[in-house]
Amino acid sequence: MTLRALCLCFLLLPASLLAQDAAQVRLFAPQVLVETGLLKHILPRFTLKTRVRVVAVAQPDDAHLSIGDLGTPVFEGAGQVWHLEVRAGDHVGADKFARWLRSEIGQRTVQGFAPGGAALFAPPQQVAVREEAATVDGDAALGHRVSHLKCTRCHAIDEATRGWGIGSTPSFGVLRAMPDWEERFAAFFVLKPHGAFTQITDVTEPFPVERPSPIAPIELTLDELDALLAYVATMPAADLGKPLEHQ
Repeated sequence: MTLRALCLCFLLLPASLLAQDAAQVRLFAPQVLVETGLLKHILPRFTLKTRVRVVAVAQPDDAHLSIGDLGTPVFEGAGQVWHLEVRAGDHVGADKFARWLRSEIGQRTVQGFAPGGAALFAPPQQVAVREEAATVDGDAALGHRVSHLKCTRCHAIDEATRGWGIGSTPSFGVLRAMPDWEERFAAFFVLKPHGAFTQITDVTEPFPVERPSPIAPIELTLDELDALLAYVATMPAADLGKPLEHQ
């Protein structure tokens, strides 16, 4: 390598490291909160929304953000009110996470963590949650192709595939008719039984060697997941009739 090329490498290295750092947020949380499983529930969903990856660190001094006793109260549960402290105010990814966690979508994601059937966390009563309009980006045509290739083993995804898949599994049209359809599709990979055989690039952890996927795994990129959501957003919801009324 010439001296000129070597100097060029050193000039380019800091910029590449900064770009990588901007796309990754370091978060500290006490072990008592980590052990509840909340972070494993909310962090992948944040990454799907923003493409910003959040990694846990062992020491608050190494973190862009810290959850604990200091900062803005963001949720309560596990015996206390939890606060979010932004330790790197000029970090774009950290700012995105802080705004997301305080938003309606972020708060709904926290409240949706109910491993035993009951929500473990709730927003602190004194904090007003900001409404944030949901947007769906992506290539709907690509989403249709992805759905056809990777979802029809279980689901009917359109009229042409009616009768395909597993009879007891709801079709995309039925799922689209549900009020929380976007959450169901955006986070399907952690909902049973999908977690046992689904991988999202740069989001989910690889399957443990001793517990491989029981069937041929489904692998999706974030772009493909965005496209799938865009396709479902264009679908007409199935007519499920009037809600059941109890006498």
